[in-house]
Amino acid sequence: MDLVSLLEKKKVKVTEIPKWGTYLRKQWEDNFANHLSDKEKNSIYLYDEDGCCGYLWHVFSWEKKKCLKEEQADLAFNKESKQSCYVFYQHSNDALILEKASSLNADDFLNEEDVYVVDKEFSWTYVRTHETGWCGPYFSRKDKTI
Repeated sequence: MDLVSLLEKKKVKVTEIPKWGTYLRKQWEDNFANHLSDKEKNSIYLYDEDGCCGYLWHVFSWEKKKCLKEEQADLAFNKESKQSCYVFYQHSNDALILEKASSLNADDFLNEEDVYVVDKEFSWTYVRTHETGWCGPYFSRKDKTI
């Protein structure tokens, strides 16, 4: 079952927002990686340049921002109050707005890769990577406290 169908079955209101990926990735970077210089961002391959695979979640895997990892990340995400969220991907410009999302949990994203979930204020984020089990999932707060 695809993510949208799964969420709609859980009574989450899903609005597809094509072409928002670039905007949401930039907002995510501004909120969760703004403490890094451009040089530091380049050194951890935050960007996809010169055919090198860049990932925003490298801010966590390179330990440049405090986060919870693996089961702790899933538990923190599951406990977080979720009314309205954005869901977007590293390598797609398709994105979703989720409303009435209180039933959202980590298991909903088991089949997703390089997916980012944030509340509308970008105060927290949950990330499931294509390397889950080795890198991630991750959960972090904008204010650096976990």
